[in-house]
Amino acid sequence: MEENENVVTLVDEDGQEQDFEIIMTMEMGDNEYAILLPLDAEEDDEAYIFRMEPTDDEEVVLVAVEDDEEFDQVAAAYEAMMDEMDNEEH
Repeated sequence: MEENENVVTLVDEDGQEQDFEIIMTMEMGDNEYAILLPLDAEEDDEAYIFRMEPTDDEEVVLVAVEDDEEFDQVAAAYEAMMDEMDNEEH
């Protein structure tokens, strides 16, 4: 596995580029989501949630989750998975 395989560069509304690490992907219903953290993240930084949508040319684009209900469901599932992983470590 290449070191940068899980790193994506996103461009914000101001044209600024920022590198993110894809720390997890998860399926919920008919959708797949990517959980991203900035490469320069501090320990208490929040993760970003994007829906992964396939394109016609077999690529995948990351789409910001703007629906509050959808975001809350994915965030709750992610937090539950992280809590479960923390409990397994102890």
